[in-house]
Amino acid sequence: MPDLTEDYWALRKDAGAVWLPRDFLQVAGPDAVTFLQGQLSQDVEGLGVGTSAWTFLLQPQGKVDALLRVTRAAGDRFVLDTDAGWGERAVGRLNRFKLRIKCDVEPLAWRCLAVRGPGAHEVATGFAPADWPGLPGVDLCGGEPTVPPDLRVCDLQAYEAVRVEAGVPVMGREIDEKTIPAETGVVDRAVSFTKGCYTGQELVARIDSRGGNVPRHLRGIVVGTNVLPPAGAGVEVDGKEVGTVTSVAESLERRAPVALAYVRRTVEPPADVTLTWEGGSAPARVEELPLVS
Repeated sequence: MPDLTEDYWALRKDAGAVWLPRDFLQVAGPDAVTFLQGQLSQDVEGLGVGTSAWTFLLQPQGKVDALLRVTRAAGDRFVLDTDAGWGERAVGRLNRFKLRIKCDVEPLAWRCLAVRGPGAHEVATGFAPADWPGLPGVDLCGGEPTVPPDLRVCDLQAYEAVRVEAGVPVMGREIDEKTIPAETGVVDRAVSFTKGCYTGQELVARIDSRGGNVPRHLRGIVVGTNVLPPAGAGVEVDGKEVGTVTSVAESLERRAPVALAYVRRTVEPPADVTLTWEGGSAPARVEELPLVS
């Protein structure tokens, strides 16, 4: 049985490793740079070999197909990775737009060992920096990554707790095909506003020109009781629903259940709210992210 308390404190105060489910794909060929430059929100041409950046793969209307990390493995070869279960969608989306382009898009049989904690960069140097707000990180990725010596391997449940505290969105929970990039809180690190055109750019640029105003924002929630609300719980102010919970975890640092939720922009944090679900409710507070820094 995992010791979730020890796992949590390793990730929060020291360093711990987690086998993280992620999907990988490779884009390679003489036209790989120009193809990805026209498909991803990040400046792919500006990436040096061995460097990485977060990026959106968008629908033509500007909503999200996938949140990816793009790594330049060689001059004309790139590795893209995303949350587990979304790689096939990314491959299909890229191939639909690959017309008369000399490059191949195919799945890659890799694994990801996520290292998180204040000591992450001291114990692991790897495939890509994966720093979160308030928490350093490194991801070791490849055919069979090796756990660094004496590094604690932690349970995914503990990883989820620090992810929610940091306010890091994942596909299938905080992000899906209906999500607008500006809602997620990661546009500043996943979008280049100085590169040329790419699929879905119009909506991103229009919202940015209006100050980033969108109907809702991803916020942190700290629950006022020891009740763990379910994902999908409503967020209410004076009996009116103003948001929906997307992810829930137990924060030992905050000594309370915590959650991520999309909340209407009219609710300015900090703000007292009520979480409601079938058969239960709990007082809570909307806060800025990260919840632990």
